[in-house]
Amino acid sequence: MINAATLSSLTDSNNLRTLAGPILIIMILAMMVLPLPPFILDFLFTFNIAVSIIVLMVSLYTRNPLDFAVFPTVLLIATLLRLSLNIASTRVVLLEGHTGPDAAGKVIEAFGHFLVGGNYAVGLIVFIILVIINFLVITKGAGRIAEVSARFTLDAMPGKQMAIDADLNAGLIGEDEARKRRAVISQEADFYGSMDGASKFVSGDAIAGILIMLITIIGGLIVGVLQHDMELGAAAKNYTLLTIGDGLVGQIPALIISTAAGLVVSRVTTDEDLGEQVLSQLFNQPQVLVITACILGVMGLIPGMPNFVFLLIASILGAIAYLKIKNTIAPSTELTAPEIPSIEKADASWEDVTPIDTLGLEVGYRLIPLVDKAQQGDLLKRINGIRRKFAQEIGFLPPVIHIRDNLELRPNAYRITLKGSVIGQGESYSGMYLAINPGRVTMQLPGTLTSDPAFGLPAVWIEATLREQAQINGYTVVDASTVVTTHINHLIHSHAAELLGRQELQKLLDHLSVQFPKLIEDLVPKLLPLSTVQKVLHNLLEESVHIRDMRTIIDVLTEHAAQTQDAVELTAIIRAALGRAIVDQYFPAGAEVQVMSLHHELENILIQVMQSGGVQGAGIEPGLADTLLKETRSAALQQEKLGLPIVLLVPGAIRFLLAKFLRRALPQLRVLSHSEIPDSRKIKITSVVGGNK
Repeated sequence: MINAATLSSLTDSNNLRTLAGPILIIMILAMMVLPLPPFILDFLFTFNIAVSIIVLMVSLYTRNPLDFAVFPTVLLIATLLRLSLNIASTRVVLLEGHTGPDAAGKVIEAFGHFLVGGNYAVGLIVFIILVIINFLVITKGAGRIAEVSARFTLDAMPGKQMAIDADLNAGLIGEDEARKRRAVISQEADFYGSMDGASKFVSGDAIAGILIMLITIIGGLIVGVLQHDMELGAAAKNYTLLTIGDGLVGQIPALIISTAAGLVVSRVTTDEDLGEQVLSQLFNQPQVLVITACILGVMGLIPGMPNFVFLLIASILGAIAYLKIKNTIAPSTELTAPEIPSIEKADASWEDVTPIDTLGLEVGYRLIPLVDKAQQGDLLKRINGIRRKFAQEIGFLPPVIHIRDNLELRPNAYRITLKGSVIGQGESYSGMYLAINPGRVTMQLPGTLTSDPAFGLPAVWIEATLREQAQINGYTVVDASTVVTTHINHLIHSHAAELLGRQELQKLLDHLSVQFPKLIEDLVPKLLPLSTVQKVLHNLLEESVHIRDMRTIIDVLTEHAAQTQDAVELTAIIRAALGRAIVDQYFPAGAEVQVMSLHHELENILIQVMQSGGVQGAGIEPGLADTLLKETRSAALQQEKLGLPIVLLVPGAIRFLLAKFLRRALPQLRVLSHSEIPDSRKIKITSVVGGNK
C-alpha cells in the first residue's frame, strides 16, 4: 500500500518536475496509437500553438543563445507533438470526415474555413507555400547557420582555452571563473551541434507534412466514395478541407518554431535582446532615415503610385529622424567665465614634499577609458584581482598601484614604475585585440605588428571583427586591459623582493600574529630584529621562492636565531626546510629531478673562493669567471632544448655565491643545493658545467 509519506514524496514539486519530461514523451507517443475525441484534439492543437508562441517570445528576449540551451530538445519535442497530432487528426478525419467539416474538432474546421475561406484549392496552395517557406528558406538557413557555427566554435576552442589560461595566469580570474568559462565554451559547441541535428528533424517534419496531406486526401476520397457512398465532389470538398485545416494547424506552429530557431542561431551575443538590437542598430542613424524618407517622398509624388501610403511612411520616418537629431543635440548652456582663484603667496612647507609611489601606472590619454568606471573601464578591477592573486601565490599583499594619466606619453602608451623608476612600458589600443603568436598559428592576420610587452612574443593588434578568426587560427587573443594587467602581473612577480618593504613586512607579521601570536612574539624583536627578517625574506623572494609557508619560516628563524644572526646563513637553512616546495616549483611531485651539475674540479675551486671571502664573483679569476659563464650558458641551452627547467645543482657552500654571480647573465637560471632536494626524489644529471675544461 502507498502510505502518506510515499504519496507526499510523489507529489513533491521537485519529483513532479523530474517526472514531467518522461510523462510528456509517453503521452506524445500514446497519441500516435490511441484514438482521441475532437475536443481533446482542439485542446492539444491550441496547446501546440501556445508552445510555439512561447518559444518564439523566449527566443526574441534571449540575449545569449546559451540562455536557451534547452532549445534543441524543445524543438525535437515540439516536432514529435506535431507529428503525433497529425496522426491522431488523420485517424479522426478518415473515420468521421463524412459527417461534416467539424468532424475533427473546431480548430481544424476554423483553419479550413476561416483562414482559406472554405476554398480547398486556395487552402491547398497556401499550405504548400507555407511548407516551401518553412523547408527551403527558414529551416535550411537555420540549419546551415548552426552547422557553420558549430564548426567555427569547435575550431575556436583552443584559442579561447588559451585566452582563459592567460587570464588565469595573469590573476584576472580565479579557478572557479576559469572553470565556468571553460564550461561555457563546451556548452557552445554542444548547443550548435545539437541545433544542427535538430534542424534535420524540422526539415523532415516539413516533408512529412506534405506526404501526410497527400495520403489523407487520397485516403479520404477512397473512404468517402467507397465506404460511405459519397459523391466524388462532396467527398473531395469534405476531406480536402479537413486535411487542409489539419495541415495548416500543424504547419503554422512549425513555421513559428522554425523562425525561433533561425533567430536563436543567427543572434550575435550582446547585452541586448533582439528588439533592443534592432532599434539601436537599424533606427539609430538619423541620416539613413532622412534619405529613406526623401526617396519614399519622391516616389509618392509620382503620378499613378499609391501616393498616400508612400507619403505617410515618408512622414513617419522623417518624424523619427527629427526626434533622433533633436535628442542628440546637447541643450545649450550659458557659458560663464570661470572664476580665477586668488593666488596668495605662501611659504614652502613640508606638504610640498610628496612621497614617491612604490608602484605606479601611467597611461596616455587614449587609455583613460580603460581606468574610467563611467566608461565601463575594468582595468582597476583587474589590477585588484592581480594583487589578490599575487598575495595568494607569493605570500604577502603588494602595495597599491597608483594610476595617473601622463600627457607626455604617446596616446596609446603606458609605463609601469617602481619607486619612481620605469620598469616596464608598452602600448595598448582600446577597442582592439592583441593576437599573440604562441608558435603554431596557421595564417598571418592584417593589423599592426608588435610584440607582447610582457614576454616578447610576436603579436599583432587586430580589429574586434577579426577576434574569432584569430582564435580559430591558433592565436591567443586578449583585449587591451588584459595586455596591461598581464604586463603588470609579470613585473610585480619579477620584482617581488623589492615590494616587501618594512611596512609590508610589519603588516604581514601583524596578520600572522592573529593565528600564531606566540611565534611572532618570541621572534621579533626578542631574537631577531625586523631588518634581519626582512633581509631573509628578501633573499628568498629574489630567487623566486614564495613565502606562503610563513609558519615554517618563523619556526626555523626562531630555532636558529640563537646560533647565527647572518641573513645569508639563515636563508640557506630556511631553503633546506622549504626544499620540497622549492623543488615542486620546477619538477612535479614524483617526477625525476633532471638538473645540471658542476664538474668536481670546478666545485673545489669555487669552494676555495668562497672560503677566501669572494662574493659576487669578486674573488673569481676573470678567465675562470668567463669560462664559467660560457659553460653555464651552453648547458642551459641544452636543458632548454630538452624542455626541462634550467636548474643547476651545487653544494650548499657555494649556492649563494653562484646564484648571485649568474643571476644577471642568466635570469632564468635557478641554483639549488643538495640539501634542498628531498631524500625521496631521484636526481638525474643531464649535463656537467666545466666538464670540457
